[in-house]
Amino acid sequence: MPGVPGVRSRTVISLCAVAATAAVATIAYAGGDGVRAAEDGRHPSSRPPALTWQQELRVADAKQRLTSRCMNRHGFTYWEDRSLTLQESRPVRYVQDDVAWARAHGYGGRIDAKGGRIHEANPNGTYRQGLSATRRAAFDIALDGGDGARVLVAKLPGGGEIRKLLGGCTEEAERELYGDPAEWFRTSKTAMGLNSLYAAELMKDRRLTASVRAWARCMKSAGQPYEDPQAARDAVRANTGRLGAGRADEAFAAERRTAVADATCARETSLRAVAKARETYYQDRLRDRFGEAVDTYRHLGRRAYDRAVRVVPERT
Repeated sequence: MPGVPGVRSRTVISLCAVAATAAVATIAYAGGDGVRAAEDGRHPSSRPPALTWQQELRVADAKQRLTSRCMNRHGFTYWEDRSLTLQESRPVRYVQDDVAWARAHGYGGRIDAKGGRIHEANPNGTYRQGLSATRRAAFDIALDGGDGARVLVAKLPGGGEIRKLLGGCTEEAERELYGDPAEWFRTSKTAMGLNSLYAAELMKDRRLTASVRAWARCMKSAGQPYEDPQAARDAVRANTGRLGAGRADEAFAAERRTAVADATCARETSLRAVAKARETYYQDRLRDRFGEAVDTYRHLGRRAYDRAVRVVPERT
């Protein structure tokens, strides 16, 4: 889920045997269609539907709003960040088949640069640094419990664990949204870490690789000879770096051309539908081990979204 802009990192990963996560993670869910059933609560099975990226963003914005209100009660200022528009906040995943978005934003290179500038100019960090040592310590305690925050621990599906320090207004906001922050943390790390167990196998799946080859043939016909979507994006990134700031407009024009061809070919070859079906297949094989945690994660996410709509409006 998109995080709340903060001033310190409070999450620590303990690496035992954490499997690398491939770029294929949630490859099939970046498109504009096919999400309406989830948005209006319908789902073809009894399992709770996952939140859309728009809904996840609204929950993150609500967490910021609740944190800000709490910090204000403690006598501190806390700025919320809604600098990116709704469409600028859209995640670009392995399969991107929204041609109109690609025509406007390419792969989101300029959006990433804008986000980087926003992060660097984070007013919360500047505000905190301007406080006296005593007030800075009080700010930290109010925000996340400071050094007295409790430690949450979640096991990762691929091995190892991740820890998070939680307290203060951050905990208050999460409790108001999710009910049980510890349960949310545990189940979210399980649900979001499942791809480490099947990503390598999925990328070798015969049906998916056949669809990717069809995509590559389409791209070659469009003058974009790349073997898979990641190769196309890597080439765009390298080209942007090679051209530099002085030729940024030229680089962005090339990025848009490649992204539009990518999205067009993804549509023409039904790559997203194939990827979604195959990913679902591999996820379903893990339900006996992780199904309960995933369902709990989704139930808590739905609860948070239902509360978020009463806290903040959707971004425009």
